[in-house]
Order: sequence, then C-alpha cells, then structure tokens
Amino acid sequence: MMALAGLVVLLAQAPAGSVEVPAEVTVVATPLRPATTKRPVVTADDFARIASPSVLDALEQRVAGASLSDVQGSPFSQGFDFRGFQASPVVGAAQGLAVYLSGMRLNEAFGDSVNWDLIPEAAIARADVETSAPAFGLNAIGGAVALTAKSGETWQGREATLRAGSFGRREGALQLGGLSDGFSYYLAADGAREDGWRQRSPASLARTYGDIGWRRGALDLHLVAGAATSSLGVVGPTPVDLLALDRTAVFTSPQNSRNTDGFVGVNARYHGASGWDISAEAHARRFVQHHVDGNNGDFEGCSRTRTNPLYNTLCMQDDAFPSAIRPAAAAFQVLNQNGAPIPCPPLVSGQTKPCNGIPYGATDRSRTTGDTVGLSGELTRRDPLFGRRNLLVLGAAVDYSRFDYASSSELGYIAPDLVVGPNAAIPGLGSIIHTAGLIGYAPVSLSGRRTDAGIYAVDTLTLTERLALTASARLNSIRISTQDDGGGSPELNGSHRFSRVNPALTLSYRLEGGLRLYGTYSEANRAPTPLELGCSDPLKPCLLENALVADPPLKQVTARTIEAGLKGERKIGTGRLNYSLVAFDTELRDDIIPLASAIQGRGYYTNVPGTRRRGLDASLGYERGPISLFAGFAHVDASYRFSGRLASPNSPAADAGGDILIRQGDRIGGIPADRWKLGADYKLIPALDIGMTVVGQGPHRLVGDENGSDARLAGFTRIDLRAEWRISRQISLEARALNVGDAHYATYGAYFDPGGVSDVGSRLPSSAGPRTVTPAAPRAFRLERVEISLHSLSF
Repeated sequence: MMALAGLVVLLAQAPAGSVEVPAEVTVVATPLRPATTKRPVVTADDFARIASPSVLDALEQRVAGASLSDVQGSPFSQGFDFRGFQASPVVGAAQGLAVYLSGMRLNEAFGDSVNWDLIPEAAIARADVETSAPAFGLNAIGGAVALTAKSGETWQGREATLRAGSFGRREGALQLGGLSDGFSYYLAADGAREDGWRQRSPASLARTYGDIGWRRGALDLHLVAGAATSSLGVVGPTPVDLLALDRTAVFTSPQNSRNTDGFVGVNARYHGASGWDISAEAHARRFVQHHVDGNNGDFEGCSRTRTNPLYNTLCMQDDAFPSAIRPAAAAFQVLNQNGAPIPCPPLVSGQTKPCNGIPYGATDRSRTTGDTVGLSGELTRRDPLFGRRNLLVLGAAVDYSRFDYASSSELGYIAPDLVVGPNAAIPGLGSIIHTAGLIGYAPVSLSGRRTDAGIYAVDTLTLTERLALTASARLNSIRISTQDDGGGSPELNGSHRFSRVNPALTLSYRLEGGLRLYGTYSEANRAPTPLELGCSDPLKPCLLENALVADPPLKQVTARTIEAGLKGERKIGTGRLNYSLVAFDTELRDDIIPLASAIQGRGYYTNVPGTRRRGLDASLGYERGPISLFAGFAHVDASYRFSGRLASPNSPAADAGGDILIRQGDRIGGIPADRWKLGADYKLIPALDIGMTVVGQGPHRLVGDENGSDARLAGFTRIDLRAEWRISRQISLEARALNVGDAHYATYGAYFDPGGVSDVGSRLPSSAGPRTVTPAAPRAFRLERVEISLHSLSF
C-alpha cells in the first residue's frame, strides 16, 4: 500500500511539478520519489541532528506546516498536527492523518489513533509528509506521513549511541547493517527512560526493528519484523489555578498507559520482462494497550429525604445534565458489581446530606487489543500513450482487523495529594461500579471486526516536455461490526458499511530556472471508527478513553481539497537555495467531532455539517559550504462552516443547557493559526558543528471555546541549541540545551470543572476555574550523544 500511496501522491498531486516519468519504481516499503522531487522530507541526517527518541521532534522542526499536539504531557506520547489535522495517540481525538511504516498502516483499528512511542526512531531512514491524498486510503483527509525504514541496502556499518540529560533522561541505540552478494541485513534497537519533570510522570520505552533482504536478478525480497513496549506516565492537563502554585503539579492520578506492539511483514518486487513491474506487501501486527486513569468522581448523596428509596445511597451528580434529556434520578444511582447500591458512611458534624463532603473518585481502567493482517499489490507499466511518455499503476489493498475492548471503573477516594485510592473508613470503595441507567459509568466488554479494502488506478501522461497531467481514483470500502460480549449493552451490537470513490486530478508545469507550478483537486473520506460509533449518544456519554455506551448512526466524513503552489531550486554563487510556497483549501462535510458532556470527564461524538482548513505553507532552505539554513512559516484558518449550538458545559459562555452558540467562520479550538520555525547549522572547524533551532506558534482558542468568548491560550517561541564534537573517527560527543530561554507556555488547553477536589485538603483553591492546560517542559540540558561509530571495526 505504501508504494502505491507514494506513487499516486507524487504523480497525482506532484507538488514538485516534475513532468518526467520516473525511471524506477522503488520497493513497496519505500514510496516512489523522482530525483527532482522536493517534498516535505525529513532525512536520517535530520533525525540524527535532532537526537530524540521520538520521530515527531524532527518532523516538528523540519516541516513548515507541522506542529506537535501535547495533550497528555509525556515526552514520548505527543501527537502530530499538519495543516489543522492530527495523528494523535489520544484515543478519542479526531484523527485526520494516515501513518505508514514499512508498508503497514499504523492507525489503530479501534480508534485510528497513532502510538508514536512504538516507532523505532533509530531505524527511520526518512519521513515524507504528504498533503491530502486519496491514494493513502482511509483517514488521509488531511494527508499522510510515510515513514521509510532503513535496510542493509541503504545503511551499512555498526553504531552505538548513548544519551543522558535532565529529569533523569537515559537513552541508548544500536544499529547493525550490511550488504554482500545480494544479501542484506539491518537491525536496530533503541530505548529510553525518563523520571519526568512533573510529579508522578515517569516514562520508558524499548523498541527493535529488523530487515533481511535478498536480491537476485529481477526479484527483490525483504522480510521485516519489529517489537516495542512502553510505559507512559501520562499526567495530562491541570487546572491553571493549581499550576500557579506549582508548575510541576498534576491533577488526579494515577495516569498511565502501557503499550506493546509486534509485527512481521514481507515486501517483494519483480521487474517483469514484459514491461510490467509487480510489487506486493503482506504483514501481520498485534497491538495491546492498558490504560489506568484516576479521576474526580463527581458523586453526591442521592437524597436528603429519609422516605426517599434512594436515601443514604450514592449517586452521580446530575445537576448540570440538560433537563430536556435528563432521565429520572434513579438512573444516576451508583451500584456495585453485584447490582447493590453503594451506602453512605454515617453523617458527621456539619453534614446535612449523606455522602456529601466526601472526595469520591474513580479509577478507570481499559484494555484494548488489535490484531491486523494486511495484503497489497500493484502493477506498474511504462508505455507511450498517443506518442507521449506515460506511467500507469493499478493496485489493490486490504487490511483485516479483529479488536477487543474492555473497561471498568473502581470507586475510590481522592487523597490530599490528589491520588485516587482506597480508604477503609468509607463503604463501597474498591467496588467496580455502574449507574442504574448506565449513564457515565458502565463496564464494557466489546469485540469486533473491521475490514478496509481499496482498489486504485493512476495514470500520468506528459502532454508536453513541460506539462504533465495525472488522473487517479481509489475506491474505499469499509466494513465494521461490533458485538457486546458483556451482555449488558445490546445497543453496541451493530454492523456498518461505508464506501466511496475518491478522485484526484493534477496539472504540473515546469518553467525555466528550476521553478515548477502545480494545481491539484482531490477527494478523500474517513469512516467513523468503532470507538466513535459506540459513543455517539449525548444521553449516554462515555469516558472517551474508557467506555462505550450507545450506537446511533454516524456518517462518514468526506473531504475536498484544492491545492496550488510553486517549488524550485537554484544556485546562488557556490550555494544552493530551495523554496516552496503552497496554498490549500480543504472542505469537510459531515465532520466528526468530540463534544464534552455535562458529566465531568465524559463526552460523545457527533457529525457537524461542515468544517474547513484553509491556509498556506512557505519554506526556504539554503546550503553553502559549512552553513545550512532553514526557515518555515505556516498559516491555517480552521473554522466551522455552519451556525448552531455545540455542547461545551464548562465554557464560561455556556447557556443553561450547557451549549455554546457557533457561528459560521468561528475557529476550531486547539488549532493554532500561525506556526514558524528557523534552523541554522554551522561547521566551525571540521571536527566541531554548532546549531540552533527556533520553533514557535501563535495563540489559539481552548478546546471548548469555539465561539471565542474566553482568553486564548498564549503562543510561544522556543529556542534549542546544539554542539557536536567529533573526537575521532569512532567517537563523537554532542551536547544540547532545550528551551534555553526557559519559556513557560502550555501545549494544550480545555475546560474541566475541578469542583469538589478542593475539599480534600489539597492546595487547589475552592474558587478554581475550569481552565486546564498541559504545561510544556522547562529548560533542560542533555549530553545528547556519546556516539561510538564502529563502521571500521570488526567483531
């Protein structure tokens, strides 16, 4: 699938404007790239220069339209944002980018999330960030990230790397690669551990990747495999009133995610003597995630009236639940795993209502597993058409996944340090709970199947020596079925089918002096995920990462993109300048968005009539001798294209029903309009390099402040410095200073009512407001790399 995706994107959209039919089709695991193409590309040298265990850090610094979305506050669990679309590890985020590695789709079957922490950075040869591209199949409405792994054909030698730094950071990586008589091998392993700069936020990961290749005559065959595991102390957003007292503070805990992943795949290519090139890819992958999240329970006594059947029992608060859809009070009663009510402890002095004044919490747990097998193949033929050069590609791909999901909530007590745990003095703690009406709390056991299939075709015709026309189309067919294995939620049983044909058309023109112009129209679609289909009823909202409760129908999202730009490269003296300016407009119909519920920490999904991402990317690069410079700027206007009301119960502008009024043109929360980056590297002497990177973004609205009634989250500019000293041919030393100005800023902002937590004796004031943010890491110093290059040594 990756080969076809790379082929169609480069030819059907052709941002480089090259009209030449490429001379070679690369193996399935590596997208086709004409030598003259200048796309947003991050190379192995860029990854090495950034020296981070996360592939996202290099993408953020080198791609003009890219930024990182850090909701959870873990250095290894950030999300990637490109032109207002994201590929995020947060289950429940609106995903809009497809991600591939070695021919495998990395978007998880259950929620389309992408766990970047499981991708071995040491093994990545390059990353291509593609714009809206139907060829990448499902969920590429905003584009795709195609990661190409190293092999023994592209990397040979032996190399070991060690790193250490602030906040207990320790990292290590090893690479081995070789090529001999048609046989190649490559092995990479890396790992990292950090204590975390915020309280209770340790994180660790370990990853491996391997490739064995064999080439004989016209046949090229590769066997790839990998495995990864991570434990992420995900601390998440914290009320700004608490951060004002201690910037390292976290809200309720524990919060932890444990991810494991393993895969094996085969890539093959055959250059046929008849003029047809044949390539194929097959893979099998397993993903498992365990998530634990301690939360404010938002509970209260059911009634003050002794004659009320609910008296002296625990209920979930329903005060803010919209009266128009509020069920009877009995539906909010909390029951244990045996279906019995949770009793209140005896009243103490000052209490007038049973259960009140007690800081109840809940520890939510979930387990998600996904097993996927995939197969793709394509035929490529070069034959003149009407006397003109022509390239035709035909292909098909299918991914079949089986997933299981289980979740539960355990009643707990919020201690003064905001840790949710047991308390022997309070009855019912430790019980697995649900509400009588299965509202907010409902144990779930779900299984299901998902099939994503596609067939595609692309044809590129060189109309003249300077003008090329490319037409392509892909048929996507998606089938999702779910089954309630617990027996208590029959509404989760369902079968859904979605299909669509997505076309694309491009004209590309090459001018004198290396300048290329292009224009593209393309369409793409995104089907609702199993998670979204199972959590779309506002009457029964769910904890987005931890429960499914209902199954009203959702429509698939369709996207139409118009893109035009110019790109070029030219010599200036002894240096070389490359430049790019691209304008884009993506209109989404029936976009799926997550909305907050009046029940704290709960939410649901819904279709909205339309949204839009419109803007431009500009980049400039210059290299001359020891100097390398890079600059990028991106602007995106992400807005709603309708007027109406959306749920945002904790917004200061919410009405009595918990809604805010959206007008056409209002900006989507959480998406900054402006992003900029600058980079410079200079070789002082042959053995010493120094470099600086500046990354920044403008202010933006909090998630839930879509009508702009509240103050925006402030923008920031961060400066990183690096220096590398090559002590000898085998040893080099690199030091790095991150955020040298110690800029204090937040990476994410939303609303959450912390009411009741102030009663536990914590430092959170009782007057705390609903603004919560994820603070960015402060200044850090690292001995980023003590590298031992063993290329010239033998074992």
